[in-house]
Amino acid sequence: MLQVAFIRENKEDIIKRLAKRNIDATEMVNEAISLDEDRKRIQTELDNTKAESNSLSKEIGNLFKSGEAQKANLLKEKTTQLKEKTKGLDQQLNGTAEALITLLYQIPNVPHETVPNGNSDKDNEEIFNEGEVPTLHENAVPHWELAKKYDIIDFELGNKISGSGFPVYKGKGARLQRGLIAYFLDKNTDAGYTEYQLPHLVNEASCYGTGQLPDKEGQMYHDSRDDLYLIPTAEVPGTNVFRDVLLNETDLPQSITGYTPCFRREAGSYGAHVRGLNRLHQFDKVEIIRVEHPDNSYTAFDSMIEHVKNILRELKLPFRILKLCGGDTTFASALTYDFEVFSTAQDRWLEISSVSNFETFQANRLKLRFKNKEGKNELCHTLNGSSLALPRVLAGILENYQTEDGIKIPEVLVPYTGFDFIS
Repeated sequence: MLQVAFIRENKEDIIKRLAKRNIDATEMVNEAISLDEDRKRIQTELDNTKAESNSLSKEIGNLFKSGEAQKANLLKEKTTQLKEKTKGLDQQLNGTAEALITLLYQIPNVPHETVPNGNSDKDNEEIFNEGEVPTLHENAVPHWELAKKYDIIDFELGNKISGSGFPVYKGKGARLQRGLIAYFLDKNTDAGYTEYQLPHLVNEASCYGTGQLPDKEGQMYHDSRDDLYLIPTAEVPGTNVFRDVLLNETDLPQSITGYTPCFRREAGSYGAHVRGLNRLHQFDKVEIIRVEHPDNSYTAFDSMIEHVKNILRELKLPFRILKLCGGDTTFASALTYDFEVFSTAQDRWLEISSVSNFETFQANRLKLRFKNKEGKNELCHTLNGSSLALPRVLAGILENYQTEDGIKIPEVLVPYTGFDFIS
């Protein structure tokens, strides 16, 4: 959430940069400034009214003490009027403040100055490409056919138990999935991230804190009885670890990692591009989250990018990095880089990670601050990244490592799986 002071001081720049998201924010920005001015005006009038009422109360007390009851009773009528006025001003203030916060929740984060213009993923900018695309045998097939052939993932069984988008991993498929999770967590903890086991259900405040609400209203699974949401990513509970926290500058950075299942109601359209593991309602992901000093957050962002690169290098998967354009950048992010793995069997790129810097946007919602060297409170910067999302990594491994006799396991994963081949 943008701060009103920031909006007021950078009005024209904010409107210009939000245009990268293909949004004309002029009306929202002007309304936010107007509502804040109204709030301040009402607050001033309310403070003055309360002060006048308090002054009269003291005067009434003194008049009663000096035996001037008639004068005192006349002034009491005025204090009654002031109390009614105070009540009305309180209601106005609360209504104006609520309208302002509701509006601020609807304004997306301001894109970083380097974010390219664009309307969709077609306008994203490729900034890095590495790895050799393997040459597969002539009978190579996509992962959903490999899963059925080697009985390692059962999509039909998942459909029977739950519905489309809920696969069942079996045998070596389940062990490979577990091995990937352990491998990702080990890589993250070795890099200095503290492992957390996080809740899979979160309250409304947590969803507002990271920006899923109100932006993703209706896209999350919601238990209305307890007003809890199934998490769409570990970013939500992980970042909310720091909600309402005041850190010392020496406490920064904070770095955590965690594995969770993720739940998303939208599974997209039908077709080959969403078949198998390409898009699911439930999937596993290992996340990395950082809380940084504003001066260091983009250095941290670069280190997170290098961290994910190194994991993909160890897995020996061909990958590329895209800088997302304004129209494809998520609501809360200032800058996002997507990692994609090339699926040779599908002949297409599959997104397997997003690394984002939210700057102060989430921290303002979370009231996440640190005390600087001058003793003043400042908002932190928050960042997060997938390290990694499992379904499409697994799809890439199955497809790119397939042979006519079976599927090889990347060498780095063998200690985690206990086997080096699926046949």
